[in-house]
Amino acid sequence: MAFVAMCCVQLGLAASVGLAERIGTEEVAWLRLVWAAVILVVVVRPWRVSFSRPALLTCVALGFAIGAMTMLFMAAVVRLPLGTASALEFLGPLGVAIARGRGASRFWAVVAAAGVLSLTEPWHGGTDPMGVFFALAAGACWAGYIVLTQRAGDEVTGIHALAVSIPVAAAVATVVVGPAGFPEVTGQLLVLGIGLAFLLPVIPFTLELLALRRLTTVAFGTLMCLEPAIALVIGLVVLGQVPRPSALIGIVLVVAAGVGAERTGARVEIDPAIESRA
Repeated sequence: MAFVAMCCVQLGLAASVGLAERIGTEEVAWLRLVWAAVILVVVVRPWRVSFSRPALLTCVALGFAIGAMTMLFMAAVVRLPLGTASALEFLGPLGVAIARGRGASRFWAVVAAAGVLSLTEPWHGGTDPMGVFFALAAGACWAGYIVLTQRAGDEVTGIHALAVSIPVAAAVATVVVGPAGFPEVTGQLLVLGIGLAFLLPVIPFTLELLALRRLTTVAFGTLMCLEPAIALVIGLVVLGQVPRPSALIGIVLVVAAGVGAERTGARVEIDPAIESRA
């Protein structure tokens, strides 16, 4: 289930890239979040659950992190190959794991840094610097919502927290895009928007929740480290993005660093944040 969820995430991103060429990057992110918010509110009906004030504030803050992460990562994937952008974004949660780890954590930080150098090749200047910036900023937001989801999980079940945070994320995207940026809603765009929302994030979140009930946190976290590699394959098959040899090496190094950090127990406390992926 975790593997299928990761595939849905990357397929949703690949489909978003294609649609972004028609209506714009920010507009696609907005469309996806708005429809996901509608679906979750209708299905989950969060008003039927009693939220404490601290829990509600945490869910709202989580929504801001998800909204920013979604907008920033969409801005990255239209400038960088999907595998490269995903690997750079993955440095956010990897950084949290390394920061909380001990002993071998420094070694895995060096491995991750080597992977970034291979991905970006700063000595050539061929990688879009703004794309790299957006991917790293999205990774920082991912790291932030890991911490926020830990707090939300103390008082709110995952799906109900999501039914609050995703509407907040949609509101953030609405403010960023602004009325002038809203795409003209046609029948075709309506169907595409609903389909994208199910593909990312509705279905992946549901599968991740189910998987987390059947897997240990270490096992699930190790599976998540495969996401940059899955992004590489999806980018190749769906978008025709053939990776450079150096980029392929970089992705392997980042994945290895993630697996290594998991094996040393670095993410045992933060894996519940996967429920908040956007």
